[in-house]
Amino acid sequence: MLPKIEQAKNIIGDYKRVIVAFSGGVDSLYLLKLAVETLGKENILAVTAKSPLSTVGEAENARHLSNNLGVGHMIVELDELSEPKIANNPIDRCYHCKRFRYEQLMRLKDEGGYDAILDGSNFSDLSDYRPGMRACEELGIVSPLKLAGFTKDEIRQQLKTLGIPQWDTPSRACLASRIPYGDRLTRDKLARVDNAEQFLMSLGFKNLRVRLHGDIARIELPKKDMHLIFEKNLTEVISEELRKYGCKFVTLDLEGLRSGSLNPDKEVLANEGSKYNY
Repeated sequence: MLPKIEQAKNIIGDYKRVIVAFSGGVDSLYLLKLAVETLGKENILAVTAKSPLSTVGEAENARHLSNNLGVGHMIVELDELSEPKIANNPIDRCYHCKRFRYEQLMRLKDEGGYDAILDGSNFSDLSDYRPGMRACEELGIVSPLKLAGFTKDEIRQQLKTLGIPQWDTPSRACLASRIPYGDRLTRDKLARVDNAEQFLMSLGFKNLRVRLHGDIARIELPKKDMHLIFEKNLTEVISEELRKYGCKFVTLDLEGLRSGSLNPDKEVLANEGSKYNY
């Protein structure tokens, strides 16, 4: 079997000109690097969506990283909240959101004469609840890292080996993932989450989530970092700041940081999610 890098490059090499869906996270960054090595920077357009679901500075960070690789970059302004199937935050919200985003990219692809749209989905994503993958499959989005079998840890290791400083950048899923399913998404709620997380990062915490349950903010930190809140006497500072964002109660989740902690469990998926054909 070919090494994973060669497999991924062979998949990318099936096309002459591509659009790379580029969030600026580690997965899409490694994909963009491989695409440049395979096709040449002149045959790639990196496209970043900017919307109420995006974190502050995400689009500009993506532009900066694209420029570093000499790749053309475009920021596409989107408003997913205009779509009821997304704003109502159903259990299959991610499917509708991905479909909405990639349909915009499909238009760019057709108008610009590109051969394919590549995204940074990886093999580790298959072990989590990822309804958006169905939208990618329906629209023919190509995921070279997933097809080559790259896991998240392997992607980080490859970036580290290449000397790319962003290799250990924490994953930051879209802000909608901080709101429980069934709780309608609004600009205000998403901004409150983003402001809260930006504030915690300004205190030195790198990897975190702030989940919003009505007027309760539930902070998830890696267990190894929890003690810092108490050792640095940050409880009152954090509570006071998050109350400014409309959070009456501020809690620390004792189970620690868990990716997808609001995702439905297997029983819910069996009873509700089965109709979505995941």
